[in-house]
Amino acid sequence: MARSQPQAGVLQLRCAIESRWPVMLAIFSVILLLAVLPSRVRVFPAWVPWLTLIVLIVPMAALALNTATGPLLRIERIVTACFFVVAAFGIIAALKILFSAMVRHASAITGLQLLTSSVAVWATNVLVFSVAYWRIDRGGPEARANHANRKPDWLFPQDDAGEDVPPDWCPTFVDYLFLAFCTATAFSPSDAQPLTSRSKLLMMLESIIALVTTVAIAARAINTLGS
Repeated sequence: MARSQPQAGVLQLRCAIESRWPVMLAIFSVILLLAVLPSRVRVFPAWVPWLTLIVLIVPMAALALNTATGPLLRIERIVTACFFVVAAFGIIAALKILFSAMVRHASAITGLQLLTSSVAVWATNVLVFSVAYWRIDRGGPEARANHANRKPDWLFPQDDAGEDVPPDWCPTFVDYLFLAFCTATAFSPSDAQPLTSRSKLLMMLESIIALVTTVAIAARAINTLGS
């Protein structure tokens, strides 16, 4: 009996770990988009996005190579939350700068700069919120992968598909990327329905950012290029 307890503890630590490579690619894309924004629109110094990338990628890469997941998961949870807050602030600040340049200094920024900046902000919006959705739904990726039966924030079609999906199905990052993409294009829920207050508030915020970026800035940029 004394020997079986440590073994059970080892088995508990070896929980299923969802692949981090799609998330790492999304984060790298966010950092790249923030880094290539024109200096007039850029919110942070050029070195900040790359330092953020290193801080985020290290624990995620370590999770793929290490079996001692407990401390790494806690570190990843903290840095991912910080990433979302900083990136969301950067998106809103970039929109404010674009609006200011568009309204007060229309001659100082070209239509092409407006268009490319709006596309970069829109894509960043989708990627940042997809990471946020992936992080919070059903207790996080490991709780989903190990079927911890946490309360879902979104109800996916596969949840009620019965025999049409594998019995152990759970949403992965691609599902949340699709959710964020549809929210930014349709400005409303698509196939996944929000169930909790925080999921609804996050989708509202993403839709507002996408709406402002598309309707106001991108439309003005296209109008400027056409004139």
